[in-house]
Amino acid sequence: MQASDLPAVMHIATQVHPGYPEEFAVFFERHRLYPQGCWIWEQAGAICGYLLSHPWYLDAPPELNCMLQTLPSQATTYYLHDIALMPVARGFKATDSILARLCAQATHEQLDTLSLIAVNQSAAFWQRHHFQTTNHLVPAAKLQSYDHSACYMVRQLA
Repeated sequence: MQASDLPAVMHIATQVHPGYPEEFAVFFERHRLYPQGCWIWEQAGAICGYLLSHPWYLDAPPELNCMLQTLPSQATTYYLHDIALMPVARGFKATDSILARLCAQATHEQLDTLSLIAVNQSAAFWQRHHFQTTNHLVPAAKLQSYDHSACYMVRQLA
């Protein structure tokens, strides 16, 4: 992902995640802080998906639409902040490809877990990709900043 891709990324975010709005500044900051964890998915030369990810603290996911300021010097997980695919990108094994890259990036950072907050009733999808629900590790209020069914999920890599 390049900074010039961010308007297209924001457009996808509003289409795929309308109930989870985040300001442009959040996307810009994630890209500025950790560009190697920001990727786009293209088909036929058009951006039709994206991923924002970065090292973070296990059991302390950021709230929705919050600025991080900085990344931790002693991260304990590789956090998948946001993934969104337009319908045209689905069915092409994009998630498998993206998860392989996430695992490789986490390993490069010497982190042995991936973590995320599942929204839009997507917990079963993430379970099929070896994530386990660990809501008991996160304050309920933090999860509810997303929605009432949000789940904190962790995948062990080692």
